[in-house]
Amino acid sequence: MNKVLFFAHLRDAVGEESLVLEAAGKTVAELKSELAAKYDLPRMETVMTAINEEFASNDEVICDDDEIAFIPPVSGG
Repeated sequence: MNKVLFFAHLRDAVGEESLVLEAAGKTVAELKSELAAKYDLPRMETVMTAINEEFASNDEVICDDDEIAFIPPVSGG
């Protein structure tokens, strides 16, 4: 099982700060696609992903017990 963390507008869209689900064996891109469809998440292509607190590319494969975080771009001023 994997813990998936959501930040900013993604947390609002999902309605939870985190989920526990089975993502092992999937790529980051596959997980993004599944979550975008299930929770109607916008602009997942611009979201940064971290696996176990290290940034990960869309083609990285998720392992069992990995913690995945989705971090949308931040604007400020």
